Amino acid sequence: MGIRFILMVNKQGQTRLAQYYEYLTLEERRTLEGEIVRKCLARNEQQCSFVEHRTYKIVYRRYASLFFLVGVDNDENELAILEFIHLLVETMDRHFGNVCELDIMFHLEKAHFMLEEMVMNGCIVETSKNNILAPIQLMDKAS
Repeated sequence: MGIRFILMVNKQGQTRLAQYYEYLTLEERRTLEGEIVRKCLARNEQQCSFVEHRTYKIVYRRYASLFFLVGVDNDENELAILEFIHLLVETMDRHFGNVCELDIMFHLEKAHFMLEEMVMNGCIVETSKNNILAPIQLMDKAS
């Protein structure tokens, strides 16, 4: 398993979306998120987008007011994860228009659905934006 968790956090450090692919208790998740968010948000733009924390490698990227943080195993390719983050943002942009924090907050189920289409059990299984969005578009059409 490569990806351990995916977080979307605003500039104030509030978690807007969290998806875990390994079991952690709520207290462990809260502690982990707090540590990682403080560490990543404190870094400036001249520093690289990779941070080691505990047994994880954190790969993150900022888009507008949202930080996308992905916790992976130490042997995972950082550039591939950055490309995954970019694909996730492009997919959300295609669906929501120009994705922002409010889109995630008001359509959390769609954001989780996109992630579930892309990642299964910590492995990236789908990279086609059309294939990721097709079920969501069908649900939108049906409702």
